[in-house]
Amino acid sequence: MKDWFRKRFSKNQDKKNWETSLCKSADFKKIYYINQKNGTKFCFVFMTSLVDEQIIQKDALPSLLEDNFNTVQDVKEIVPVADIEISDDFSQIEQKLFNGYVMVMTERQPDCFAFIAAQKEIVRSLTQPEIEFSVIGPKEAFVESLGQNLNLIRKRLPIKELICEEVTLGSMSKTRVAILYVDGLTNVDNVNTVKQRLQDVEMDVIVDSSYIVQLIADNSNSPFPQMLDTERPDRVAANLGEGKIAIIVDGSPNVLITPTTLVEFFSAFEDYFLNWILASFFRLVRVFAVLFSILATPVYVAALTYHHELIPKDLLATLVTSRREIPLPPVLEALFLELTIELLREAGARLPTKVGQTIGIVGGIVIGTASVEAGITSNVLLIIVALAALASFTTPVYKIGNTIRVLRFPFILLASIWGLVGVVFTFCFLLTHLLRLTSLGRPFLEPLFPPRARDFKDAVIRLHFSKLTTRPGFLMTEKPIRFSKNKAKQIKDIDE
Repeated sequence: MKDWFRKRFSKNQDKKNWETSLCKSADFKKIYYINQKNGTKFCFVFMTSLVDEQIIQKDALPSLLEDNFNTVQDVKEIVPVADIEISDDFSQIEQKLFNGYVMVMTERQPDCFAFIAAQKEIVRSLTQPEIEFSVIGPKEAFVESLGQNLNLIRKRLPIKELICEEVTLGSMSKTRVAILYVDGLTNVDNVNTVKQRLQDVEMDVIVDSSYIVQLIADNSNSPFPQMLDTERPDRVAANLGEGKIAIIVDGSPNVLITPTTLVEFFSAFEDYFLNWILASFFRLVRVFAVLFSILATPVYVAALTYHHELIPKDLLATLVTSRREIPLPPVLEALFLELTIELLREAGARLPTKVGQTIGIVGGIVIGTASVEAGITSNVLLIIVALAALASFTTPVYKIGNTIRVLRFPFILLASIWGLVGVVFTFCFLLTHLLRLTSLGRPFLEPLFPPRARDFKDAVIRLHFSKLTTRPGFLMTEKPIRFSKNKAKQIKDIDE
């Protein structure tokens, strides 16, 4: 029977190429069988590493051996598997085999074959969010399976208008990428822009959603992320309801949300689980923490280098005392401590969890104390740098935290050259960059610029849910009204 298959396919070299290339792999398998009723000869072709062989043994093989099986078309009728495709296109063979399908070939129809879905699903179980953890609210996080992530979103938005379109990216990785949006709500131009940018991607391997961010972002040279990545299904569902677009990459536990704005990176989704007064307060604390993290050390360097008159006399005496035996100028002192903090942070992140925590705590205490006692840095600057590093951790989105860490260094360098003028110049340059930055063609600084009063209701502060009757204006959704304002009144007790 093996000789029969070789003879039939040797007539056409193009049809034989797929088997020649695949048989070099150790996990390629081709098994021959004969139907017990009518003697039909057939074979299974599959990749053992991608196929659940239990599906073959329990569902496919018994039916093909015992039932009346004559043609490839009969496979669809007698095999109790929902996903079965009949094809005569040899170009589909490699694609289907590497997607976990089992190919069935018969003696009577050598140019036609059936593909039976038998994918082996190896996924981890659902866990709690590690980066966007919240005390209040759902505790589910995305995993690396595209199908599982779609399930987590669809069970929160069980509507037919939720559309999922799929594309394949990567000439080698063949990564599945899903685009989710709500039909009749999401702006059509935004959807078409995302599709067009994904179709224009030229890359051999796509292994994570971070690749997509860098490939389709409006300005890939900007340190600011222009797409919001999240590991929370509830956040994705809420943003889809606002009229945004979600991008899910198979193999990535983070889902991308676009378009987005700068203020969203300082908003934790837990804010919506709290009273609006508490949520607004915490958002203001985060904004203050970010400004302090960026400007505290540069202002210290500028004041000690050029602007002694700005320092109160009582505080100046303390600073002079702390720097009496410091041989380094303020800029080198600040850079030394900032780089030390970054080294401790990187070491703690790359080492195992328990060891990393120990290195971060013990290392910070030992190095900080030793540097002050050795006269390399002042204790005042050590406190400022430690507080600035702590403030940078208040951002709920990890990627914007990395941006804040990097921004401190150009501020420090220009503060050492021009003092507070250098700080103002750097801030103006940063503001100009943010004004020009866009996310999917939409202003990145909205609602700050262009100013939109109605979008301030859920920006730096968050008002009561009854006030959030409209969707964000910059999204230009087809349904800008979320619910009736007249009906969104606080519930009152019924008088008895």
